[in-house]
Amino acid sequence: MRRREFIKVIAASTAALPFAVSAQQSERKRHVGILMGLAADDPEAQERLAVFEDALHQLGWTQGHNLQIDYRRGAGDTESTRKYAAELIALAPDVILASGGTVVGPLLQGTRSVPIVFTQTPDPVAAGFVASLARPGGNATGFTTSEYGISAKWLELLKEIAPGVTRAAVLRDATIPSGVGQFTSIQSVAPSFGVELSPLDVRDAKEIERDITAFARGSNRALIVTSSGLAAVHRELIITLAARYRLPAVYSYRYFAASGGLLSYGPDPIDQYRRAAGYVDRILRGEKPAELPVQAPTKYELAINLKTAKALGLTVPPTLLARADEVIE
Repeated sequence: MRRREFIKVIAASTAALPFAVSAQQSERKRHVGILMGLAADDPEAQERLAVFEDALHQLGWTQGHNLQIDYRRGAGDTESTRKYAAELIALAPDVILASGGTVVGPLLQGTRSVPIVFTQTPDPVAAGFVASLARPGGNATGFTTSEYGISAKWLELLKEIAPGVTRAAVLRDATIPSGVGQFTSIQSVAPSFGVELSPLDVRDAKEIERDITAFARGSNRALIVTSSGLAAVHRELIITLAARYRLPAVYSYRYFAASGGLLSYGPDPIDQYRRAAGYVDRILRGEKPAELPVQAPTKYELAINLKTAKALGLTVPPTLLARADEVIE
Protein backbone atom coordinates (compact mmCIF):
# COMPACT_ATOMS: atom_id res chain seq x y z
CA MET A 1 0.00 0.00 0.00
CA ARG A 2 1.37 3.44 -0.89
CA ARG A 3 2.11 5.80 1.95
CA ARG A 4 -0.56 8.31 0.85
CA GLU A 5 -3.25 5.61 0.68
CA PHE A 6 -2.14 4.24 4.05
CA ILE A 7 -2.54 7.66 5.66
CA LYS A 8 -6.04 7.99 4.18
CA VAL A 9 -7.07 4.61 5.62
CA ILE A 10 -5.72 5.48 9.08
CA ALA A 11 -7.40 8.89 8.99
CA ALA A 12 -10.73 7.35 8.01
CA SER A 13 -10.44 4.73 10.76
CA THR A 14 -9.54 7.35 13.36
CA ALA A 15 -12.46 9.56 12.32
CA ALA A 16 -14.85 6.64 12.63
CA LEU A 17 -13.51 5.61 16.03
CA PRO A 18 -15.64 8.00 18.18
CA PHE A 19 -18.76 6.82 16.41
CA ALA A 20 -17.84 3.18 17.00
CA VAL A 21 -17.19 3.86 20.68
CA SER A 22 -20.47 5.78 20.92
CA ALA A 23 -22.36 2.91 19.31
CA GLN A 24 -20.79 0.42 21.73
CA GLN A 25 -21.79 2.60 24.68
CA SER A 26 -25.36 2.99 23.46
CA GLU A 27 -25.67 -0.78 22.99
CA ARG A 28 -24.38 -1.54 26.50
CA LYS A 29 -27.09 -3.08 28.62
CA ARG A 30 -28.06 -0.75 31.45
CA HIS A 31 -29.16 -1.89 34.89
CA VAL A 32 -32.14 -0.60 36.90
CA GLY A 33 -33.09 -1.75 40.39
CA ILE A 34 -36.62 -1.38 41.75
CA LEU A 35 -37.53 -1.49 45.44
CA MET A 36 -41.29 -1.67 46.01
CA GLY A 37 -43.15 -1.21 49.28
CA LEU A 38 -46.03 -3.40 48.09
CA ALA A 39 -46.10 -7.18 47.63
CA ALA A 40 -45.49 -8.81 44.25
CA ASP A 41 -49.10 -10.03 43.94
CA ASP A 42 -50.64 -6.65 44.80
CA PRO A 43 -52.64 -5.48 41.73
CA GLU A 44 -51.71 -1.85 42.43
CA ALA A 45 -48.01 -2.71 42.44
CA GLN A 46 -48.39 -4.65 39.21
CA GLU A 47 -50.13 -1.74 37.49
CA ARG A 48 -47.50 0.73 38.63
CA LEU A 49 -44.65 -1.43 37.33
CA ALA A 50 -46.45 -2.07 34.05
CA VAL A 51 -46.85 1.67 33.46
CA PHE A 52 -43.22 2.35 34.44
CA GLU A 53 -41.85 -0.37 32.16
CA ASP A 54 -44.08 0.67 29.26
CA ALA A 55 -42.93 4.28 29.62
CA LEU A 56 -39.30 3.13 29.58
CA HIS A 57 -40.00 1.10 26.47
CA GLN A 58 -41.46 4.16 24.77
CA LEU A 59 -38.20 5.94 25.60
CA GLY A 60 -36.12 3.24 23.91
CA TRP A 61 -35.36 0.85 26.79
CA THR A 62 -36.33 -2.81 26.41
CA GLN A 63 -35.76 -5.36 29.13
CA GLY A 64 -33.61 -8.21 27.89
CA HIS A 65 -32.20 -6.10 25.07
CA ASN A 66 -30.55 -2.94 26.37
CA LEU A 67 -32.00 -3.00 29.88
CA GLN A 68 -31.90 -5.30 32.89
CA ILE A 69 -34.32 -4.76 35.78
CA ASP A 70 -33.94 -6.33 39.21
CA TYR A 71 -36.96 -6.24 41.53
CA ARG A 72 -37.14 -6.37 45.31
CA ARG A 73 -40.31 -5.99 47.40
CA GLY A 74 -40.47 -5.12 51.09
CA ALA A 75 -44.25 -5.74 51.32
CA GLY A 76 -44.55 -3.37 54.27
CA ASP A 77 -41.98 -5.18 56.44
CA THR A 78 -39.21 -2.91 57.76
CA GLU A 79 -36.55 -5.60 58.09
CA SER A 80 -37.25 -7.00 54.64
CA THR A 81 -37.06 -3.52 53.16
CA ARG A 82 -33.63 -2.94 54.71
CA LYS A 83 -32.41 -6.33 53.53
CA TYR A 84 -33.59 -5.82 49.96
CA ALA A 85 -32.23 -2.27 49.87
CA ALA A 86 -28.77 -3.65 50.70
CA GLU A 87 -29.14 -6.38 48.07
CA LEU A 88 -30.01 -3.91 45.33
CA ILE A 89 -27.16 -1.58 46.24
CA ALA A 90 -24.72 -4.52 46.15
CA LEU A 91 -25.77 -5.17 42.55
CA ALA A 92 -24.45 -1.68 41.64
CA PRO A 93 -27.27 -0.70 39.28
CA ASP A 94 -27.11 2.44 37.17
CA VAL A 95 -30.20 3.78 38.96
CA ILE A 96 -32.75 2.58 41.53
CA LEU A 97 -36.47 3.33 41.48
CA ALA A 98 -37.68 3.69 45.08
CA SER A 99 -41.41 3.17 45.38
CA GLY A 100 -42.62 5.17 48.38
CA GLY A 101 -41.00 7.14 51.17
CA THR A 102 -40.53 4.15 53.47
CA VAL A 103 -37.98 2.58 51.10
CA VAL A 104 -35.98 5.72 50.32
CA GLY A 105 -34.41 5.96 53.80
CA PRO A 106 -32.91 2.45 53.81
CA LEU A 107 -31.52 3.00 50.30
CA LEU A 108 -29.87 6.30 51.21
CA GLN A 109 -28.44 4.75 54.37
CA GLY A 110 -26.71 2.24 52.12
CA THR A 111 -25.46 4.49 49.32
CA ARG A 112 -24.78 8.10 48.52
CA SER A 113 -23.50 7.34 45.04
CA VAL A 114 -26.04 5.12 43.25
CA PRO A 115 -28.69 7.40 41.68
CA ILE A 116 -32.17 7.02 43.19
CA VAL A 117 -35.48 8.15 41.70
CA PHE A 118 -38.28 8.06 44.26
CA THR A 119 -42.06 8.22 43.91
CA GLN A 120 -44.83 9.02 46.42
CA THR A 121 -42.42 10.42 48.96
CA PRO A 122 -43.82 13.08 51.31
CA ASP A 123 -41.63 16.02 52.33
CA PRO A 124 -38.25 14.66 51.16
CA VAL A 125 -36.54 17.82 52.45
CA ALA A 126 -37.69 17.29 56.06
CA ALA A 127 -36.77 13.62 55.77
CA GLY A 128 -33.24 14.58 54.74
CA PHE A 129 -33.44 12.86 51.35
CA VAL A 130 -32.72 16.04 49.36
CA ALA A 131 -31.29 19.46 50.14
CA SER A 132 -34.17 21.27 48.44
CA LEU A 133 -36.90 20.54 45.94
CA ALA A 134 -35.37 22.75 43.26
CA ARG A 135 -31.80 21.54 43.84
CA PRO A 136 -31.76 18.04 45.38
CA GLY A 137 -27.97 18.17 45.65
CA GLY A 138 -27.29 14.48 46.27
CA ASN A 139 -27.92 11.14 44.61
CA ALA A 140 -31.72 11.18 44.97
CA THR A 141 -34.59 12.99 43.32
CA GLY A 142 -38.12 12.18 42.26
CA PHE A 143 -41.77 12.85 42.93
CA THR A 144 -43.52 13.89 46.12
CA THR A 145 -47.00 13.15 47.37
CA SER A 146 -49.40 15.99 48.02
CA GLU A 147 -48.70 18.85 50.40
CA TYR A 148 -49.78 18.20 53.99
CA GLY A 149 -52.42 20.89 53.54
CA ILE A 150 -54.35 18.51 51.28
CA SER A 151 -55.01 16.39 54.38
CA ALA A 152 -57.45 19.00 55.67
CA LYS A 153 -59.51 18.36 52.55
CA TRP A 154 -60.15 14.80 53.76
CA LEU A 155 -62.04 16.04 56.80
CA GLU A 156 -63.99 18.53 54.70
CA LEU A 157 -65.08 15.76 52.32
CA LEU A 158 -65.91 13.45 55.21
CA LYS A 159 -68.26 16.02 56.73
CA GLU A 160 -69.81 16.66 53.33
CA ILE A 161 -70.71 13.01 52.77
CA ALA A 162 -71.44 12.21 56.44
CA PRO A 163 -72.48 15.49 58.15
CA GLY A 164 -73.46 13.77 61.39
CA VAL A 165 -69.89 12.76 62.22
CA THR A 166 -68.60 14.32 65.43
CA ARG A 167 -65.54 12.19 66.09
CA ALA A 168 -62.95 10.82 63.65
CA ALA A 169 -60.04 8.50 64.13
CA VAL A 170 -56.96 9.39 62.10
CA LEU A 171 -55.07 6.23 61.22
CA ARG A 172 -51.41 7.08 60.70
CA ASP A 173 -47.88 5.72 60.76
CA ALA A 174 -46.29 7.90 63.41
CA THR A 175 -42.78 6.62 62.58
CA ILE A 176 -42.65 8.70 59.39
CA PRO A 177 -42.76 12.52 59.12
CA SER A 178 -45.91 12.47 57.01
CA GLY A 179 -47.81 10.68 59.78
CA VAL A 180 -47.32 13.67 62.04
CA GLY A 181 -47.61 16.30 59.30
CA GLN A 182 -50.88 15.01 57.90
CA PHE A 183 -52.47 14.73 61.35
CA THR A 184 -51.39 18.29 62.22
CA SER A 185 -53.05 19.60 59.06
CA ILE A 186 -56.31 17.78 59.82
CA GLN A 187 -56.22 18.92 63.43
CA SER A 188 -55.90 22.57 62.37
CA VAL A 189 -59.36 22.54 60.77
CA ALA A 190 -61.15 20.03 63.01
CA PRO A 191 -62.68 22.64 65.37
CA SER A 192 -64.29 24.49 62.46
CA PHE A 193 -66.05 21.26 61.45
CA GLY A 194 -67.04 20.36 65.00
CA VAL A 195 -65.07 17.11 64.93
CA GLU A 196 -62.92 15.66 67.70
CA LEU A 197 -59.91 13.74 66.44
CA SER A 198 -58.34 10.57 67.83
CA PRO A 199 -54.93 9.64 66.38
CA LEU A 200 -54.43 5.89 65.89
CA ASP A 201 -50.69 5.20 65.76
CA VAL A 202 -50.36 1.75 64.25
CA ARG A 203 -47.44 -0.39 63.11
CA ASP A 204 -48.97 -3.64 61.88
CA ALA A 205 -52.21 -5.47 61.07
CA LYS A 206 -52.78 -6.52 64.67
CA GLU A 207 -52.67 -2.93 65.92
CA ILE A 208 -54.87 -1.73 63.07
CA GLU A 209 -57.62 -4.21 63.96
CA ARG A 210 -57.34 -3.64 67.70
CA ASP A 211 -57.39 0.17 67.52
CA ILE A 212 -60.18 0.52 64.96
CA THR A 213 -62.31 -1.99 66.88
CA ALA A 214 -61.83 -0.05 70.11
CA PHE A 215 -62.55 3.31 68.47
CA ALA A 216 -65.73 2.06 66.81
CA ARG A 217 -67.49 1.68 70.17
CA GLY A 218 -69.53 4.84 69.94
CA SER A 219 -71.85 6.81 67.71
CA ASN A 220 -71.30 9.41 64.97
CA ARG A 221 -67.77 8.16 64.34
CA ALA A 222 -65.68 8.02 61.19
CA LEU A 223 -62.22 7.17 59.95
CA ILE A 224 -59.55 9.14 58.08
CA VAL A 225 -56.75 6.98 56.65
CA THR A 226 -53.64 9.03 55.98
CA SER A 227 -51.18 8.28 53.22
CA SER A 228 -48.54 5.69 54.16
CA GLY A 229 -47.01 2.46 52.96
CA LEU A 230 -48.55 0.77 55.98
CA ALA A 231 -52.08 1.76 54.95
CA ALA A 232 -51.45 0.69 51.36
CA VAL A 233 -50.23 -2.76 52.36
CA HIS A 234 -53.12 -3.32 54.78
CA ARG A 235 -55.85 -1.55 52.82
CA GLU A 236 -58.11 -4.61 52.48
CA LEU A 237 -58.13 -5.05 56.27
CA ILE A 238 -58.84 -1.36 56.89
CA ILE A 239 -61.69 -1.27 54.37
CA THR A 240 -63.17 -4.47 55.84
CA LEU A 241 -63.08 -3.05 59.37
CA ALA A 242 -64.66 0.23 58.25
CA ALA A 243 -67.50 -1.74 56.65
CA ARG A 244 -67.92 -4.05 59.65
CA TYR A 245 -68.27 -1.19 62.10
CA ARG A 246 -70.17 1.05 59.67
CA LEU A 247 -67.57 3.80 59.79
CA PRO A 248 -67.66 6.37 56.98
CA ALA A 249 -64.05 6.55 55.86
CA VAL A 250 -61.98 8.76 53.59
CA TYR A 251 -58.70 7.65 52.02
CA SER A 252 -55.73 9.19 50.24
CA TYR A 253 -55.75 7.27 46.94
CA ARG A 254 -58.28 6.11 44.36
CA TYR A 255 -57.38 2.43 44.71
CA PHE A 256 -58.87 2.47 48.23
CA ALA A 257 -62.26 3.52 46.83
CA ALA A 258 -61.92 1.00 44.03
CA SER A 259 -61.38 -1.71 46.65
CA GLY A 260 -64.53 -0.78 48.56
CA GLY A 261 -63.59 2.33 50.50
CA LEU A 262 -66.21 5.08 50.72
CA LEU A 263 -64.32 8.06 49.34
CA SER A 264 -60.78 9.00 48.32
CA TYR A 265 -58.99 12.18 47.39
CA GLY A 266 -55.36 12.45 46.41
CA PRO A 267 -52.76 12.41 43.65
CA ASP A 268 -52.67 9.84 40.88
CA PRO A 269 -49.86 7.39 41.82
CA ILE A 270 -49.84 5.75 38.40
CA ASP A 271 -48.95 9.05 36.78
CA GLN A 272 -45.90 9.33 39.04
CA TYR A 273 -44.48 6.05 37.74
CA ARG A 274 -44.90 7.23 34.15
CA ARG A 275 -43.07 10.44 35.01
CA ALA A 276 -40.42 8.55 37.01
CA ALA A 277 -39.53 6.60 33.87
CA GLY A 278 -38.60 9.92 32.29
CA TYR A 279 -36.17 10.69 35.11
CA VAL A 280 -34.68 7.19 34.96
CA ASP A 281 -34.17 7.64 31.22
CA ARG A 282 -32.43 10.97 31.70
CA ILE A 283 -30.11 9.50 34.35
CA LEU A 284 -29.29 6.51 32.14
CA ARG A 285 -28.33 9.01 29.43
CA GLY A 286 -25.95 10.87 31.70
CA GLU A 287 -27.85 13.45 33.76
CA LYS A 288 -27.34 13.67 37.53
CA PRO A 289 -30.09 13.36 40.19
CA ALA A 290 -28.67 16.42 41.91
CA GLU A 291 -29.65 18.49 38.87
CA LEU A 292 -33.19 17.15 38.43
CA PRO A 293 -35.73 19.01 40.60
CA VAL A 294 -38.15 17.12 42.80
CA GLN A 295 -41.62 17.41 41.29
CA ALA A 296 -45.05 17.66 42.92
CA PRO A 297 -48.16 15.79 41.75
CA THR A 298 -49.92 17.13 38.67
CA LYS A 299 -53.16 15.16 39.01
CA TYR A 300 -55.59 14.86 41.92
CA GLU A 301 -58.56 12.52 41.91
CA LEU A 302 -61.81 12.44 43.84
CA ALA A 303 -63.43 8.99 43.79
CA ILE A 304 -66.71 7.98 45.45
CA ASN A 305 -67.97 4.43 45.93
CA LEU A 306 -71.78 4.60 45.72
CA LYS A 307 -72.21 0.95 46.71
CA THR A 308 -70.37 1.59 49.96
CA ALA A 309 -72.32 4.82 50.58
CA LYS A 310 -75.58 2.91 50.17
CA ALA A 311 -74.43 0.17 52.56
CA LEU A 312 -73.68 2.86 55.16
CA GLY A 313 -77.06 4.53 54.62
CA LEU A 314 -75.47 7.70 53.26
CA THR A 315 -76.88 9.92 50.54
CA VAL A 316 -74.13 11.49 48.49
CA PRO A 317 -74.88 15.20 47.87
CA PRO A 318 -75.34 16.01 44.16
CA THR A 319 -72.72 18.76 44.45
CA LEU A 320 -70.17 16.20 45.64
CA LEU A 321 -71.08 13.76 42.88
CA ALA A 322 -70.66 16.49 40.30
CA ARG A 323 -67.08 17.13 41.47
CA ALA A 324 -66.06 13.47 41.45
CA ASP A 325 -63.53 12.30 38.87
CA GLU A 326 -64.82 8.76 39.28
CA VAL A 327 -68.05 7.35 40.66
CA ILE A 328 -67.86 3.63 41.45
CA GLU A 329 -71.20 1.86 41.31
